[in-house]
Amino acid sequence: MNLTPAFADVSALDPSRRRFLSRAGLGCGSLALTDLLARQGLVAHAAPGVNPLASRPGHFSTPAKSVIWLFMNGGPSQVDTWDYKPGLAQRDGQELEGFDKNTGFFTENVGPVMRSPFQFQQHGQSGTWVSEIFPNLAHHVDKMSFLHSCHTDSNNHSPALFKINTGFARMGFPCVGSWVTYGLGTETQNLPAFVVMYDTLGRGIPKGHAQNWGAGFLPGIYQGTALKAQGAPLDDLIRPAGQSDGQQRAQLDLLARLNRRHLEGSAVESDLTARIESFELAYRMQMAAPEAIALETESEATQKLYGLDNKSCTHFARQCLIARRLVERGTRFVQIYSGGMDNELSWDGHSDIRKNHSGFAQETDQPIAGLLADLESRGLLESTLVIWGGEFGRLPIVQKGGTGRDHNPHAFTYWMAGGGIKPGVHHGATDEIGHKAVEKPVSVHDLHATILHLLGLEHTQLTYRFSGRDFRLTDVSGEVVDSIIA
Repeated sequence: MNLTPAFADVSALDPSRRRFLSRAGLGCGSLALTDLLARQGLVAHAAPGVNPLASRPGHFSTPAKSVIWLFMNGGPSQVDTWDYKPGLAQRDGQELEGFDKNTGFFTENVGPVMRSPFQFQQHGQSGTWVSEIFPNLAHHVDKMSFLHSCHTDSNNHSPALFKINTGFARMGFPCVGSWVTYGLGTETQNLPAFVVMYDTLGRGIPKGHAQNWGAGFLPGIYQGTALKAQGAPLDDLIRPAGQSDGQQRAQLDLLARLNRRHLEGSAVESDLTARIESFELAYRMQMAAPEAIALETESEATQKLYGLDNKSCTHFARQCLIARRLVERGTRFVQIYSGGMDNELSWDGHSDIRKNHSGFAQETDQPIAGLLADLESRGLLESTLVIWGGEFGRLPIVQKGGTGRDHNPHAFTYWMAGGGIKPGVHHGATDEIGHKAVEKPVSVHDLHATILHLLGLEHTQLTYRFSGRDFRLTDVSGEVVDSIIA
């Protein structure tokens, strides 16, 4: 598309008195608004002409600059992974007295206590008990800090996913990645600030779909960019045939000038601002994104470290390696989902916990271990907060009709590594069979407050005004878990 010189100044299209007044006298109002926004720390997100994704400091200095959240979709069983409970074997087959059958999702399929089908061994100087399904991650436990006493509100996947991702058990709220990029921006202007990768084996996306990485009421520029499971990971990465770089640049410049002219009528029209920025980012990504996901440029040793040559985990290995390449290039937040939508297509082991967890552990164990080792060898682990966990845990009893476990909102385990955490630490505990968090419980708001703190953000100060009130990720509660912070 060739542009004529007449379009060089779009103000010539409307030399009206109204436009003159809005650009002159009414500009004082814009200055006053900008000053008020600046005092609230919002000017970077609202003022026209200021990049809302520009990198900016947090409330205080911390080592962590980026996040890789490894999300085990479906609800991994704490008592079959990281929370060793010999009491399960001792009480195997016994009824759990006083059990509330409404705890799990399938209220009529309540069976007796069931021992773990997996063997546990202690590893590392920390003596951490690890299930046999994680032979590679077992070598890295001294890098990890464990939260054994996590609990949540819901026993249903969708609200539990919303809760762990957004802090609320219903849709419409910004997720953690959106809050982080809203607070800190990003260190790259050529790649998305917040990237999501989901199952690539045709098993679907998490229940709740893209709401899990949505920006809610925050400006749309802060929502996650999901890489597609099949084909090109992102649409329109290649310029249309027959169009030169200069022609495309001229198109975008004209579009931006027209949009910004309209934007002058509202200093905080965030949707339009987000659209303008998305056009510019898409243009810059045509050069940067293909290079960032070009895994063939990695050494053979690195590819093997992640397991790209291992058919059982190639898909997740690729995602973990892409995550490292993205944070290495300045992306602020990456979230990778293991498992798809429906029950046995994720860590949702209702019918056979051995088969289910063995399969998904085989897909993720080597790639995650490779990621930790690679980040450490490149000096990136200290600046990258790695998080592992799901939306809830599983019950210590068997679900009738099989050898699986139902959902358990009362107890689940998360671990973190890098990013300023204290390695080899275990915080909190569940009861003798892993049913409920009984020592130093960690709510979802506590978990979020801790993640934000590790990134230099004070969770009570990271707010956004919407519908007449100041919202925050942690709502009206949340305490930082200081014991896991170095």
